[in-house]
Amino acid sequence: MLSPTRVAFFVVIALAAASPLARGSSAPERHAASAAHDKNPCLKRATARELRCPDIQMAPPENVFLTRTRSGRLRLHGGNSVNSMGAGPVELRGRRASRWTMDAKQVIYKKGGGHIKLNTGARLVFKAIPGQYRYWKFFHAARFELWKLDKKGRRTKRVEVGPKVSYCLRDLQHRNPQLPGSPRTFHYPGCSQDVGAQRDTLGTSVGWSDVYPSTYHEQWINVNGRHGCFAFVHVGDPKNHIYESNEDNNEGERIVRLPWRGSGLQGCPSHSNTGGTGGPDGGAQAPNAPDPYGG
Repeated sequence: MLSPTRVAFFVVIALAAASPLARGSSAPERHAASAAHDKNPCLKRATARELRCPDIQMAPPENVFLTRTRSGRLRLHGGNSVNSMGAGPVELRGRRASRWTMDAKQVIYKKGGGHIKLNTGARLVFKAIPGQYRYWKFFHAARFELWKLDKKGRRTKRVEVGPKVSYCLRDLQHRNPQLPGSPRTFHYPGCSQDVGAQRDTLGTSVGWSDVYPSTYHEQWINVNGRHGCFAFVHVGDPKNHIYESNEDNNEGERIVRLPWRGSGLQGCPSHSNTGGTGGPDGGAQAPNAPDPYGG
């Protein structure tokens, strides 16, 4: 006979398992598209000089390696680091909108004190992670892309997009402590696992990074059957749901030759020329750091 406490626990697990977000539902994206968004004040000189605007930059894929699934498909894994490099933190404050989602407003702090809240279309979702239950995460925080390169290193076609889109946003590693205004200790903790939460705050302080190792869930992109030179690209905030002082430096890339035979350019260019097909390789070069998950 199960106690009432254990029965309640299993009910919560069952409800979370039914989450459409765990099944990749696009409902949060459709809902976001219907809302009116505020304009980005960080791109206007008159308002930007009064604000501590954030700037996120994505490091190039780290510790890249290959795996083969039971069905024989090849996956190229890569760790990443979402770096907060602006004058102020990245901060989202969510409020419950449905059973599995929260509407979120971005908070931007003023230089003279106080803050403003903006509707950017950001959403939080209750995301399932195998073996770890679920977390409230920022939906469309990042995107993994694979671009085919021609002989001159130009990106000619995006041939793959990875499954990873949701991230916590938190102060996990202090990778850029030299930045002005970077706090010595973390401010934004790990993400909430409270299925009943009505509000939640996610963020990354100036100089801090939200880091995921290449061994973590969904940190891969399909490379089955690919041959030649490619740009393995990690894009931060691809839907522009975080307003920044610089919206053109959210990429980090690593050039790879496929089929994968280990690191090294092996005749490929050292970097890609986007040729108008993608953003610049503006990812901050984050130093190697201990794996926070021990993987």
